[in-house]
Amino acid sequence: MLIEGLYTIEDFKVNEQEIKATVKLNKEHNIFKGHFPGNPVMPGVCMIQIIKELTEKATKRNLFLASSSNIKFMAIINPELNPTLQLEIVMTEEEDLLKIKNTTSFGETVALKLSAVFKTIV
Repeated sequence: MLIEGLYTIEDFKVNEQEIKATVKLNKEHNIFKGHFPGNPVMPGVCMIQIIKELTEKATKRNLFLASSSNIKFMAIINPELNPTLQLEIVMTEEEDLLKIKNTTSFGETVALKLSAVFKTIV
């Protein structure tokens, strides 16, 4: 985990092409004290890191984010109000690339949609 203690995995299910995970954010983590004091917001780059880490866990590979064709932040993730996130990641492999499509939500609210390509680090 790159950012130790930022989140815990509460549920994690993988089939051949799909990951379904529930993570709980640590609202007391230092990252939220600086982003932003009194009004904590989950940094977008941290969400992308969580998606990468979950994909690595599912594939048992070290991955590098090669490109992203679509990142849509659709709702603010406040760890005090919505600490539990559901992530769905659909994976497809093409040659040496792993393409993913992610939807991250809390409750009925979609917070993030991401389409990205990862390369395996050897």
